[in-house]
Parts: sequence; C-alpha cells; structure tokens
Amino acid sequence: MRNWMGGDWMYGYGMGWGWFGPVLMVLFWALLILGIIYLVKVIAGGRITTSPREETALDILKKRYARGEIDTEEFT
Repeated sequence: MRNWMGGDWMYGYGMGWGWFGPVLMVLFWALLILGIIYLVKVIAGGRITTSPREETALDILKKRYARGEIDTEEFT
C-alpha cells in the first residue's frame, strides 16, 4: 500500500521488523525497570528486607535489663 507521497506505509510494523519489533520493545522496558529496581536496592545498601531480623542474645539481655529483671552486675 502506498501513501500520498508515494512511499510504503509498512502496515504499522515499521522498518520491516515484523513482530520482532514489539518483542524487543517489551524486552527493553522490562530490562529498564529491573535495572532501576536493582539500582534502588544497591543505593539503599541492601537494607530492603521482607522479614524482620532475628533477635540476638544481646538484644534479649538489653530488654531484660530495661525491664528490671536483671541488675547491672548481671548485665555486665
């Protein structure tokens, strides 16, 4: 099919790429979004976690000291 200037319309696929063009576009955007997510995680210093950290023995000891269950001598 020809347009009014005498050139081909390319039937909407552009540059003769056929179905491969849209696939490349989706791949490009997916990689771009994944790259941005990765950069945000790196900039945040890996502090993004989905589960809370486990309580250490020192954390438990500090809580018991704060509640008054143990005295200074036992804490140190």
